[in-house]
Amino acid sequence: MTTYILLYGMPSVWSLALIAVVVLLIFGGKKIPELMKGLGSGINEFKKGLNGDGNANNTPPEKPKEIDEKK
Repeated sequence: MTTYILLYGMPSVWSLALIAVVVLLIFGGKKIPELMKGLGSGINEFKKGLNGDGNANNTPPEKPKEIDEKK
């Protein structure tokens, strides 16, 4: 009984297969690896932003350099 409750709303294997076929027809075989690579890099950048790693604008801004005006 509990397994039916846990699986409620989950797509079946045939639904997932149909979705995969439709995506393959729309984007083609050559475009899907590029989309997955972009998705993976986007997820990595998101995680870096959450952790504060990398260049996520967590450093305080630098003071502007003064410009000497000679008149």
